[in-house]
Amino acid sequence: MPTKREREYYRMGFQDGKRSGSRFDSGIAEQMMGEREWFLESWEKPKRRRRPQKPKKKRTLTAWQKFVRTNSKKKEFRLRGGKVNLKKLGIAYRKKTGKRKGKK
Repeated sequence: MPTKREREYYRMGFQDGKRSGSRFDSGIAEQMMGEREWFLESWEKPKRRRRPQKPKKKRTLTAWQKFVRTNSKKKEFRLRGGKVNLKKLGIAYRKKTGKRKGKK
C-alpha cells in the first residue's frame, strides 16, 4: 500500500504528464529528474555498520582422516590402478586403534 507521500508523487507525475503530451519535449523532464534524485536520496536506507568478522577456524581432522592422509601414499594400501584401497586402510586403522585401547 503506497504511503501518503508516494500517492502525492504519483498524482503530481500524472498531472505533469497530462499537461504536456511528452515529458521530454519541454523542460519538465529536467525538473522531474531533480525531484526524483531528491526523492531517492530521502528514501535511502542508512547503511549498517558490520562488525569485523573473526577469521573462521579450520576444523581439526579426525583420527581416521589423519590416518588416511599419512598412509594413502604407501604401496601396501594402493591398488594396481593407483587407487587407494580403503578396505585395507580400514582394517589397518582398526588394528591400530585396537592396540591403543589395549595398552591403556
